[in-house]
Amino acid sequence: METLWFAIVALMLAIYVVLDGFDFGTGIVYLFVARTDAERRTVLQSIEPVWDGNEVWLIASGGLLFMAFPRVYASVFSGFYLALMLVLWLLMLRGISLPLRSHLPNPLWRTFWDWVFAGASLLLAIVLGATLGNLVRGVPLNAEGYFFAALWTDFLPGPVPGILDWYTLLMGLEGAAILTLHGADYLAMKTEGQVRDRARRIASLGQWAVVMLTLVAILALPLVQPGLRRNYDAHPLGYGLLLLALGSLACHFYWRRRQQDGATFLASSLLILGLLGSTAWGLYPNLLISTGDPTHSLTVSNAAVSQEGLRTALGWFLVGFSLVAAYSVYVYRCFLGKVVLPEDERPGA
Repeated sequence: METLWFAIVALMLAIYVVLDGFDFGTGIVYLFVARTDAERRTVLQSIEPVWDGNEVWLIASGGLLFMAFPRVYASVFSGFYLALMLVLWLLMLRGISLPLRSHLPNPLWRTFWDWVFAGASLLLAIVLGATLGNLVRGVPLNAEGYFFAALWTDFLPGPVPGILDWYTLLMGLEGAAILTLHGADYLAMKTEGQVRDRARRIASLGQWAVVMLTLVAILALPLVQPGLRRNYDAHPLGYGLLLLALGSLACHFYWRRRQQDGATFLASSLLILGLLGSTAWGLYPNLLISTGDPTHSLTVSNAAVSQEGLRTALGWFLVGFSLVAAYSVYVYRCFLGKVVLPEDERPGA
């Protein structure tokens, strides 16, 4: 039952990264693909109908982690306190930037909030990647299962690392590159004209950045956490997830060359799912790896609630997941197709 809940939490987080990831990516490329106010309104309208729904998956993931593995939830929220405060501020700034930019027609006012939106999106993408890097590298857990991590120490992994070091920063840059690609693919699929053409150019360049950073991250992994290969050696089926990621990246190059925007967006989505799935496969059964004493690590066995609690929660999860999934499908179906502004608001009108 603990293994099933490990898979459920990992799946929920992966869905969140795929769905809210293109929101972040759209923000990162926002100032590059949209030059006029009408073009920027087009970009914003492509994500506004689904923005709040995408964030539900993050809230649900946090709730499930608290329910199934409360020790991990408590440890993460206390140990990453500084980083979480930074994330909250970035989420707030990103959330208020869109409504505030429309309060005044002044170009300087709108430009300021456009930069806030883009900057917060970029920093959040880096934070997501760095968070994954911390999970892979490990944190300085004590015997009680708690830790405190400074924002940075000497930028080197070790027994008492900071949140940022050369490896987590590398993962942060890779995360930003992947979500930039994902957001550009989404805009190419949802827009027309010059915005779509610029998004296609960014995606064509971004896919090469993703290849290079992913290759460097894979080569660096044995230096930071060589134990992740154990599960692959014991259960080679996990290589299928890595092949899914690599195959999706190859398909992205092919479909991007053919300018099949919907297919390339699907490829970037599968790339994210493959990379996160392969990481979860390597981490299992660990939820938080201790960089000091391995016996202090929090695993699915020592961090889970009782079997009865997990079984009871599973029934409620299936009901809740079905409702959220059905709502998400309904919303995305309602807003299928290209974004079209009213005639008097279109570029050149």
